[in-house]
Amino acid sequence: MTPCKGLKGLFAGLMLAAAVPAVADTDAQFRLNELLSSDAEYRETWQSLVEHESRLPEWVLNLSGVATPMNAVEDDGDRYLVGQLCETERCDKRLYVAFSWDKDSAYALYVQVPAGLPADKSPSQHADKRWFGEPDETQQAILEEALKRDPTWY
Repeated sequence: MTPCKGLKGLFAGLMLAAAVPAVADTDAQFRLNELLSSDAEYRETWQSLVEHESRLPEWVLNLSGVATPMNAVEDDGDRYLVGQLCETERCDKRLYVAFSWDKDSAYALYVQVPAGLPADKSPSQHADKRWFGEPDETQQAILEEALKRDPTWY
């Protein structure tokens, strides 16, 4: 190996190593319940999405509730910031949202598990789902995958 090739490889490796924590830090600092107050572009995108939806509860309209840290998700070159929000700690009503990386579009999956569902009943078999923003198959798969990662979803 020539010294020049070795330095190029080392430099490429260092650049990659430096980029990975930056993405992790970027996504981990956001939560859905803080996003609208922290960034006007997210707020505008969200408001344009929900203004066309009917009969949404206040916590969905305002993205207020119990949230987990958001994650950066990439699929086929498209990047999204994806997060979960629950109405309460029990999380019978939950919302999964994917914002495009450029903040121009948002897609959501609203999931409602019947109140008082016995513990021996699978939430996935009894829940109602509602899509917002007309997500394509890829965007639906991203939101469904976020739902499946929830340990209370089986």
